[in-house]
Amino acid sequence: MDPLMTPGALFFLAFQVLGGLALFIFGMNIMSDGLREAAGQKLRSVLSVMTTRKLSGIGLGTLIATLVHSSATTVMVVGFINAGLMSLTQSIPVILGANIGTTVSMQAISFSLGKYALFAVTIGFILSMIAKNPKVKKIGLSIMGFGLLFLGMNLMSGAIQPYRDLLKPIMASISGETTRGLVLGILMATLLTSIIQSSGATIGMAFALAQAGVLTSVEQTMPIIFGAHIGTCATALLGSIGTSMNAKRSAYAHLIFNIFNVTLASLLKEPLVWFLEKITPIPADAASTQLAELVVRQSANLHTTVMVVAAFLVLPFSVPYARLITRIFRSRKPEPEPSYLDDKLLEYPEQAVCASIRELQRVAKICFKSLRLSGQTILFAHTPQDIQAIKLNEQVVNDVKLAMKEYLDSLTRRYLSKRQAVLLQHIDRCMVDLERIGDHIESICDLSLRRQKVPEAIVDKESFDTLFRLYENALHIFKLVIDSLDADKDNIQEIAQQILRARDDYMQASLNTRSMFTDKVAQRSVTAIAGIFFGEYISALDRIVKHSKSIALAEQQPQFWIKRTKLGKHVDMAPEPAQQTLVDPKDYLARLQAEDYL
Repeated sequence: MDPLMTPGALFFLAFQVLGGLALFIFGMNIMSDGLREAAGQKLRSVLSVMTTRKLSGIGLGTLIATLVHSSATTVMVVGFINAGLMSLTQSIPVILGANIGTTVSMQAISFSLGKYALFAVTIGFILSMIAKNPKVKKIGLSIMGFGLLFLGMNLMSGAIQPYRDLLKPIMASISGETTRGLVLGILMATLLTSIIQSSGATIGMAFALAQAGVLTSVEQTMPIIFGAHIGTCATALLGSIGTSMNAKRSAYAHLIFNIFNVTLASLLKEPLVWFLEKITPIPADAASTQLAELVVRQSANLHTTVMVVAAFLVLPFSVPYARLITRIFRSRKPEPEPSYLDDKLLEYPEQAVCASIRELQRVAKICFKSLRLSGQTILFAHTPQDIQAIKLNEQVVNDVKLAMKEYLDSLTRRYLSKRQAVLLQHIDRCMVDLERIGDHIESICDLSLRRQKVPEAIVDKESFDTLFRLYENALHIFKLVIDSLDADKDNIQEIAQQILRARDDYMQASLNTRSMFTDKVAQRSVTAIAGIFFGEYISALDRIVKHSKSIALAEQQPQFWIKRTKLGKHVDMAPEPAQQTLVDPKDYLARLQAEDYL
């Protein structure tokens, strides 16, 4: 028996290839995570505001996908559309750019840098361990991830190389040299990419097969690359489950675009191969090592050429393309409110302030939907869709909070009246309160899911009724919060006063409910574990009401109103403020170290 074909040899081959693939994906994830964290929150927030023009959208999509890969970028886009911070039309250029961006990272991988893999791992590890600056640490992790990625490729190609003569006939069946092989290869690569959720890993495997000498021409790697184009859409499609229809449409637009670019490239296969051979010619007498390197380069160029050409063919028609997607994928449900944070309003501060308050109300309505759904989780009458809706709504609130921070920051750069300057502080505080309310609603959902697994946490009907009445009181207070955040009303302070009175009534009911559960636990009519669970419910509801009170107190401030006569007033940018002198830290350090301070 051939020693390469023994069960033991095949077993180790399988795990060497799978281990190399795992190392490749792990390195890719570390690299993208490090780059994303080094770039900071600006990377995410800038995506929601710099998509007003097609070229800026495609450029931004390319940049972000280069750092974090296309699937992560498209999932981010789906989230922004679901949050109302981006329209479907705005998302199309970003999606096109994301597809181009992922080819940039694969271009870097296609160069023969495998021999430097351990060098990159070492340098990256040292930087991440000894650097004091957090950004330098993250850059070190990215370098280490880049090295691990090549280490995984080396491991895969090294394991495959002794078996290349055995694998060549198998891979020939999915070669792009024939129509049947092209279609079969695309389908297999699509399935593989959908499962592992990484087009980069699939293309990396194609590069490893080329380096091992199994694939010896770009026509053989072509089906794998094309299949990766389509398979990568699975991540965005999965991420869109439970989101608004427009968010789903963006995922469908991504899928249809990639099917389009694969179909177009397949039909133009011969001129495409001719072009690739012209820009990266392979000498007839090329040695096996050189041949492998040039096939990998041609494959990377194929990936880039197809994406760039298709993206710039579709870009001029992004608006009608968005309309077409809307017509194909119809919905009877009304679309959620879009964001009111319009950059055009920044020139009119009073309008921008009004829009910010409307945005607060929009977020409060989203929180209210989750709060109602959390009541169903308490009752155990929820569905998986309810749970997912609560989780998605919480992400929406988090995204809007970041967008609001950016919006208010931009607004402070204008000439503002004293009332407007102070009002922005209250709006920011209210946004923070709403975000915290979203967190507590999610904690109620998580608490219910945990309680569902504990049969001892079931209580008698009287106890449950008392808790549920408290929940309904919290729900009533939050309805008043939504009503109070109506920028068109002139009686905001009056509604805020109603919230404060309702809060006082709620707190007495909360004390009574907590006391009742304590007594029942002491009397052993309620189990101790049930007492803990229901105590946590009460605490979460108390915190929601506490943040509602905080919003009401902000609304009662004399600056919290809209001056209708100033809505049309245009305001220029304010000059840069004078630089303040930094305090001497020695004074404060001395106070911290003083004995009487402790």
